[in-house]
Amino acid sequence: MGIFSRRQTATLEPTPSVGHGSPFPEASDAGLDPALRALTGHWTIDRPHSRIGFSVRHAMVTTVRGAFADYDSTLYFDGARPSESRAEIVIRIASVDTGVEQRDTHLIGADFFDARRHPEMTFRSTSTVHEGGETFRMAGELTIRGVTRPVELQLDYLGSVVDPFGFERAGFDGTTTIDRTDWGLVYNQRLEQGGAMVSEKVRLQFDISAIRATLPE
Repeated sequence: MGIFSRRQTATLEPTPSVGHGSPFPEASDAGLDPALRALTGHWTIDRPHSRIGFSVRHAMVTTVRGAFADYDSTLYFDGARPSESRAEIVIRIASVDTGVEQRDTHLIGADFFDARRHPEMTFRSTSTVHEGGETFRMAGELTIRGVTRPVELQLDYLGSVVDPFGFERAGFDGTTTIDRTDWGLVYNQRLEQGGAMVSEKVRLQFDISAIRATLPE
C-alpha cells in the first residue's frame, strides 16, 4: 500500500445517516471523552497493521485461526454523536490465509465459501451505540455466499496517536461470534467419539488500525 511513502486517500460517497431508527436504546453521550470527539471524520483501515480474522474449533480439541488479506474499507466515526458512525468492509474471499495452502483451497471451494460464485464477503453497519467508556456496540449486516443476516459487534476503542510519519491513527478491536450454518456454511464431518470436525461457532475478529482519510477537494 505504500503507506510510508505517501498519504493514503479515500474517495467516499455521501452516505445516509444510519443511526436513526436504531433497535438499541441510545446510551448517553455526555460521558464521551473529548479525545473521542476529536476523532470525528472519515478513516480507512491500514491493512499492513490490521487484521480481519476468524477462529474456529477444530476436531473439538484445538483452534484454527485465519485472516483475510485483501479488503476495502469505508469508515466514518462520529465522536460527538456515535449513532452517526458507520462502517463498510468488502472482503475478497480468495485472500483467506490460515497458514496451510491445502486448507485455504478447501475454504474457498464449494464446500465452504464458494468463492467462484461468491467472491466477496461484506459487512455494512446499520447502527452504533456508545455503551460507556471506550466501548461501543455496532450492529450491521454480514453477507456471505449471497446470504445477508444481522450481526452485532462489540467495538472497543484502543486509543489514537500521530505516528512518526505524520499519520493520525486510531485503534479499534471488534469481535462477534456467529453460527456459520446461518450463512449456508454447513459442510462438516462427524467424529466417532461425538461432535464435529469443524465447529459451527466462528469468532470474527476485527483488529483495526485506522488512518484518517484525506478527502479530495
